Amino acid sequence: MTTESTSSTETPAATCPFGHGGNDGSQEAAKYHGYRPFDQKDPFPAYANLRAEAPIFYDDRTDLWVVSRYDDIKAVFDDWETFSSQNAQAPVRPRGPQATKVMEDGGFTAYSGLSARIPPEHTRIRAIAQKAFTPRRFKVMEPEIRANVVSRLEGMLTRESATGDMFRDLAYEIPTITILTLIGADLAKIDDYKRWSDSRAAMTWGNLSDEEQVPHAHNLVEYWQECQSLVALAKEQGGDNLTADVVKAQAEGAEISDHEIASLLYSLLFAGHETTTTLIANCFRLLPTDRDQWEALIEDPKKIPGAIEEVLRYAGSIVAWRRKATRDAVVAGQEIKEGEGLLLVVGSANRDLSHFEEPEEFDISRANAREHLSFGFGIHYCLGNKLAKLQAKICLEEATRLIPSLRVADNVDIPFRENLSFRVPETVPVTWTA
Repeated sequence: MTTESTSSTETPAATCPFGHGGNDGSQEAAKYHGYRPFDQKDPFPAYANLRAEAPIFYDDRTDLWVVSRYDDIKAVFDDWETFSSQNAQAPVRPRGPQATKVMEDGGFTAYSGLSARIPPEHTRIRAIAQKAFTPRRFKVMEPEIRANVVSRLEGMLTRESATGDMFRDLAYEIPTITILTLIGADLAKIDDYKRWSDSRAAMTWGNLSDEEQVPHAHNLVEYWQECQSLVALAKEQGGDNLTADVVKAQAEGAEISDHEIASLLYSLLFAGHETTTTLIANCFRLLPTDRDQWEALIEDPKKIPGAIEEVLRYAGSIVAWRRKATRDAVVAGQEIKEGEGLLLVVGSANRDLSHFEEPEEFDISRANAREHLSFGFGIHYCLGNKLAKLQAKICLEEATRLIPSLRVADNVDIPFRENLSFRVPETVPVTWTA
């Protein structure tokens, strides 16, 4: 079993260097318990400190109440009437005047597809999307997904260096091709969609200066225009894809506007590949590192689904999500006033000792790994969770078959992007026996 963090217990941080009797004794460090909201390099020791010492605390850097324990987070997710998701897609740092002008001049009016909507609007749109987002469609797509995975892995194996990068060589494109195919978008625009998605993540969950926001604002205008064009194209040409299915449902009387369809695409074309790219990358960042567990998958591929659930628990793509109180409430004994925001640190909940035995250990045989909160909980539970896990499963099946000697390169310091909600490894360098 492997561990990603040096923190392995829920004990108070008297021995950690975060101001609780540590070397610096800093009051500022003590105030935040070592938690740095945008730093995703190794947040897990800080998460353990929060669970032990401050299961809810107000973070003035983000103007959010940070919640870190499993039961508290699950209860907030489950009470959508008290804790609205309407701030889930709001920019963490308000848009500056230059970026605002770019987006207004470009006609940017995109809104969340589902995650920031609440009933009855959420219920209405999700019911329509669900009919198009079906297991039958995924089953039809599976052979093509597998062929794409095999093609990329075989391409890696032709290198005399016997080295690769599972982020760039596999995880980067596979989910993007899948979601573009599902939506009916142009596969020649993969790099454009990645660029637009990077800008969406940076503008919504990043901490950019006014000047840094401007190029991302231009990208979001292009992205929104593309989503509107996809709706118009589906109306004109039809097709066998999700967009055409929703447009057809609209024509047959389903209550959904063109703007809502475009907003649904705006969300799906981001969420449908970004988090899956991270999931696949994390599978290969973690599993080949522990040879016993990697070889267990080689010997018995039926263990792969359980391994994926443990990756989602141990190193989920999303580590924090936001909610907003619609009325006065109490969370973890703390009074929350109407209008105040909460940050639900699901990456911490997934390592809560009260729910997961030896939570800092990565163990693919963990019986309750599926109880992680990486896909959320309640009415906003991720619509695309099955498609994400299907792609990760195919990647692992084919990699264990084609490259059983795969290993993560030695002595590599993997960087993670700075972001409030998404923990994304920038690279996963690997090697194998030629």
